Amino acid sequence: MSSRIIPVQPFDYVVFGATGDLTKRKLIPALYHRFMDGQFDEQSRIIGVSRSDLSDAEFQDLACDAVTQFVDKDYQDKATIDRFVSIFSYIVNDVLNEEGWGDLGQALRDDANIVRAFYLAVAPDLFAPIAQYLSKQGYYRRDARVVIEKPLGHDLLSSMQINDGVAEIFEEDQVYRIDHYLGKETVQNLLALRFANTLFEPIWNSAHIDHVQLTVAESVGAGTRGYYDESGALRDMIQNHMLQLLCLVAMEPPASDDANALRDEKLKVLRALKPIANSDVTKMTVRGQYKGVKSETTSVAGYQEELPEDKKGSRTETFVALKAEIGNWRWSGVPFYMRTGKRMANRVSEICIQFKPIPHSIFDHAEGAPRANKLIIRLQPDEGVKLMMMIKDPGPGGMRLREVPLNLSFAQTFTERTPEAYERLLLDVIRGNQTLFMRRDELEAAWMWVDPIREAWDRSSEPPQPYTAGTWGPSGAIALIERDGRTWYEDEV
Repeated sequence: MSSRIIPVQPFDYVVFGATGDLTKRKLIPALYHRFMDGQFDEQSRIIGVSRSDLSDAEFQDLACDAVTQFVDKDYQDKATIDRFVSIFSYIVNDVLNEEGWGDLGQALRDDANIVRAFYLAVAPDLFAPIAQYLSKQGYYRRDARVVIEKPLGHDLLSSMQINDGVAEIFEEDQVYRIDHYLGKETVQNLLALRFANTLFEPIWNSAHIDHVQLTVAESVGAGTRGYYDESGALRDMIQNHMLQLLCLVAMEPPASDDANALRDEKLKVLRALKPIANSDVTKMTVRGQYKGVKSETTSVAGYQEELPEDKKGSRTETFVALKAEIGNWRWSGVPFYMRTGKRMANRVSEICIQFKPIPHSIFDHAEGAPRANKLIIRLQPDEGVKLMMMIKDPGPGGMRLREVPLNLSFAQTFTERTPEAYERLLLDVIRGNQTLFMRRDELEAAWMWVDPIREAWDRSSEPPQPYTAGTWGPSGAIALIERDGRTWYEDEV
């Protein structure tokens, strides 16, 4: 892999919220892998900012612990770790307190050849104040970049307020709204699959595709995450991750791989989504909440049991299934079924493109009926692409039809380690490549489609449908798709 590595410019990466869980679990391990592969070296700096009272040495120890804990042992090299953590420094600062900001100025280098990036791994209500202080203290540059994490609001209005606050200082081409799903190799391969081959694009339309399924299932629960009860599955997964996946499946071919060319086409899909509102919400959406399981062999708490006392009775959904429709020429009449949830049967994220059946079968006397082809793109785990096809089962004695996969397994095809999403995204910021980041108008178009669903749920007296932990969701999700004569695709993990 190292022969294909293209080094980036030296940088000063300032991470606000440097002692938080995201930094330790995702950011530091991702940067370590890129450092280990030679994509940057000791000319770059990683500057942590947080309220915790740490010295540079203590922050370096924290970074070392993060690598030891969250990087596979096969990739841990003491000499490399020592070199890596040597570029870490730390600023003690409460971002709402002007005192201490001067220390950051001493750590930043005033060199136009050194990329300056600010990663805001903090609560969204701090985005605007941090941007204001960066400008006030003179740390803002027109070529600087700022990375902001979700949740970017809880509805359209709050999202606009957050973005307005950041936009007072940073121009849109400086803002990187990160969605780690877009950094996954399999998601990026969806673009290659569609636009680097002639095989699929001629049949990628309503004339040949019956429907599309998008599933993002997690086997873990929500736990005690306070954020989740304020968000729920609709805001946490549908509004960003899953709508972005839908856009990549449904968008028209962009004119080039330019970031804005691609995001223009995604925006068209979001604007073409047919609204789901009022009475349509009960017909086209299902929300659920997992309940516990207790037996001799297992004990799993339900969502209500995990909540603190003051949250008991919460109607927050831990599962959503819905049927979306795109009102354009390519996709007219093709439903897109989406489902996501906690405490489901398996951890799996995948896209299933279900093609239409053959128009006429000549195999009336064959054993086994022809099945329509399916293209399955597995995002996690066991990343890969499968095309389900019909063949003749080998052997004498007549025609026996059998469905088999043409299977591209990433693990078997690419023997080198597959980089994690944050590895790509963190250094795309340094490259100035916004292709895999959400533009503001995309974000707002997604909220405009999601908000009416949430508002209808809030008006409804019906609580989320219960489903047993370890299953594929409530019965209403099965009914949603089976009313149309279809069924959910559920492969073995």
